[in-house]
Amino acid sequence: MIGTILSAMALAAAAACMTTVALAQQPAAPDAAQVERRLASVETLIERSSGAQQVESSGNAAARAKRDAARAKHREAVAAFKAGDTQRAAALLPEATTSMFEAVRLAAPEQVTDAKRRTDFTTRLESARALQAAQLRIAAEKKTPGSAETSQAIEKLLAQAESDAAAGRMDTATVAAEQGYLLAKAAIGSMRGGDTLVRSLNFANAKEEYAYELDRNDTHRMLLKMLLESSKTERPATAIARSTELRDQAESSARTADFVNGTRLLEESTRELVKAIRAAGLYIPG
Repeated sequence: MIGTILSAMALAAAAACMTTVALAQQPAAPDAAQVERRLASVETLIERSSGAQQVESSGNAAARAKRDAARAKHREAVAAFKAGDTQRAAALLPEATTSMFEAVRLAAPEQVTDAKRRTDFTTRLESARALQAAQLRIAAEKKTPGSAETSQAIEKLLAQAESDAAAGRMDTATVAAEQGYLLAKAAIGSMRGGDTLVRSLNFANAKEEYAYELDRNDTHRMLLKMLLESSKTERPATAIARSTELRDQAESSARTADFVNGTRLLEESTRELVKAIRAAGLYIPG
């Protein structure tokens, strides 16, 4: 199942819309409250998590050195935050997290045998954090109702991903990180008002706009799929069926080069997916 999810992730990444990526890459002033929560979360990871206990009891000098490096980075982050430099504090926290993950790997190699998988997880987690920052910025600028609830859900998923990874539970960590990534990306797309996010989305032609909406629809579909696979929530069958029907109609329009109608149908399909995601227990704007 995880292999299937990761394959879907790879396909989605290849088709990702450049507009969303550009938004995520824009420098964003970190929210002080969010950075403060991250400071506490990373401290727990380093000092009191099951991974921290594993490092402490392992007797592995290299693992302890990595943990000490994580502590040093965390202290730097705390000092920067107290000095009012939230930008630097936010930048130091991923370094502390990465060092701690490496400490756990060294302390318990039997729990983490696939180094590439952990590297991929760390990369995905930081991509999700970047999208989270963009979601917070856009929500503040657009004053989108309910966006705070979505932000809290993203933070909860990513904090859970970090905790599970530190404990060596890579299956659940990967799922939580991907859910957080998809939720942040879907939230950004759903805050699109008319044809603007924070700045105008200028498409070269109708086909390009169709591709954007197709990627947005794919993101929502994958998020819903993961939510239903990882919970006992009853399937919102009506919304799913209607969304699939509209998606099929959109693809049919695209095959005849009617991208304007295809885009309209995709937007309707995505709205049905938003309903289904909400029914599955995650609030998302749209």
